[in-house]
Amino acid sequence: MENEAFIPAFIHSYFIALGVILGGTLIGAIGAFLAGEPPLTKMFEFANRLKIWALVAAIGGTFDAFYSFERGIFQGETRDIIKQVLLIISGMGGAQTGWLVILWLTQEHIS
Repeated sequence: MENEAFIPAFIHSYFIALGVILGGTLIGAIGAFLAGEPPLTKMFEFANRLKIWALVAAIGGTFDAFYSFERGIFQGETRDIIKQVLLIISGMGGAQTGWLVILWLTQEHIS
C-alpha cells in the first residue's frame, strides 16, 4: 500500500479486514459443519480469533507499518505516521464491522 493513494488505501484497508472476518468465519463454519461441530458457535469463535489477523492483512503486513513509523520518527515525516495510524484505524473498523455482522448472525451474545 506504500505507492497507493491514501483514500483508496484507506477504503481497501477497511474492506480487506471486513472480508477476512466474513470469509474466514463462513469458510470455517463450513468446515465445522463437515466435522460435526456447531457451525454458528464456531463462527463466533473464529470471528474472535481472526480479528488481529484481519488487521494485519488490511495494513499489508507489520513491516510496512514499522517502516512508516521509522520514517516518521527519524526522518521527520509526521504525515507518514498519521497515514499509517489512519490505515490501522480503518482496518480495525473493518474487522469490528465484520465481527458485529457475525455476532448479529450467530446471536451468541443472547443467553
